[in-house]
Amino acid sequence: MTKRQVFISFEYGKDNWRASQVKEMGKVSNSSTFSTNEWEEVKEKEDSKIKKWIDEQMSKRSCIVVLIGNSTANRKWINYEIEKAYELDKGILGVNIHGLKNKDGEQSTKGSNPFYYVRANNGERLSKYITRFDSNYISSKYIYSDIENNLEQLIENAILNKAPR
Repeated sequence: MTKRQVFISFEYGKDNWRASQVKEMGKVSNSSTFSTNEWEEVKEKEDSKIKKWIDEQMSKRSCIVVLIGNSTANRKWINYEIEKAYELDKGILGVNIHGLKNKDGEQSTKGSNPFYYVRANNGERLSKYITRFDSNYISSKYIYSDIENNLEQLIENAILNKAPR
């Protein structure tokens, strides 16, 4: 299976450690938008520059993977990234990462569905159409393996089964 170029969306402040774990799985192309250095640089800019950066990055990708932590849902830039992916007809996928340990070795509680806050062209919530992967495991080690074992196929499925236009 070819590794896809994806746009990884996550709440930087709380989930950058967990997002790094997903990146280290090596299941997406190295040219995917995942650079914490790049995000650190762009997040200090005005909104128009942040939007431009997101738009440019998103245009090069086949799918957005929203890494869902405890407080990811309904955040300004997460919503914008989901809306942009939908507008550009990209695959959209959610992956719950609250069970992965953070830098302090702590797991978190499951967050709300971020796709609930974005609507499809038909007026329905994207949460009706978008897969949100949630491991059945409790241990961070097993959750990591579960995501690692399924991520490539989940991305392919998201690309093939897009929300209605």
